[in-house]
Amino acid sequence: MTAHARPPLFIGVDGGGTGCRARIEDADGHRLGRGGAGPAAVRLGIDRALAEVEAACQAAVAESGLPPSSLAGMNAGVGLAGIGRRGVLDEIYARPHPFRSVVYVNDANIACIGAHSGRDGGIVIIGTGSAGFAIVRGREVKFGGYGFPVSDEGSGADLGLRAIRLALRAHDGRIAATRLTCDVMDHFDGDPFAVVAWMDCATATDYATLAPLVIRHADEGDPVGRRIVRAAAVQIEALVCRLIESGAPCIALVGGLAASMEPWLAPDVHRHLSPAEGDAVAGALLLARRHHLAPALRIG
Repeated sequence: MTAHARPPLFIGVDGGGTGCRARIEDADGHRLGRGGAGPAAVRLGIDRALAEVEAACQAAVAESGLPPSSLAGMNAGVGLAGIGRRGVLDEIYARPHPFRSVVYVNDANIACIGAHSGRDGGIVIIGTGSAGFAIVRGREVKFGGYGFPVSDEGSGADLGLRAIRLALRAHDGRIAATRLTCDVMDHFDGDPFAVVAWMDCATATDYATLAPLVIRHADEGDPVGRRIVRAAAVQIEALVCRLIESGAPCIALVGGLAASMEPWLAPDVHRHLSPAEGDAVAGALLLARRHHLAPALRIG
């Protein structure tokens, strides 16, 4: 049997700001292997992002028991955070890749496809970054997600930034200190100038590492934590409402902080929410299958 006569294999990749995940399936949808690697957001550099994609794919290949060269026979769907930046998609398509075929899209696209199994619907991503995205009658709608710190309100990075700002104010005595502000300052040995030095090189991912701490304190009643998380919830609510206004029939919350943030949303927002049917990797796999059937497909 020739390479092209073999049953096709598909690999889906979700390359986000916190990490990169890959999963391999056969033509019948059976999972063969999965793997992970480091952050693959293009803001970290295209070369680095694509290297993490390949590393995650090779980890999935290793788990599947297939030879490393088997990527050359796979049809890939790859979602990358930040791919919508001007010129990035063209530059990525110009690079060599290890797959039989590949289609690249932004990570919101595959998350939305996976959440609604390819049907119309919307998502609000709440992870390292945040964005609202929907597919309505073949049309893509996107709000926010322009990148931290100018956008991505309500995200993990935004929570971390707000926590640091308020911790510094508490350190100065401009607001009352709480357990949260003290714990944040403890990360820097109580030295505000250590915060400044860290800030010079910190990425959105670094800021987002503080998000679980913020949410835990908020859930325990810390007033500063509650102030931060409630403000974030207002931003998420605005994204949900804007997507509904744009015609999305329902919205799924996705991303690493989705479950933690959902209880903070207003009741009238909850009625528009539905559970995600699949994850972003499932969306990438569905995209890879569509691309295999219609190779001319190219989505921004």
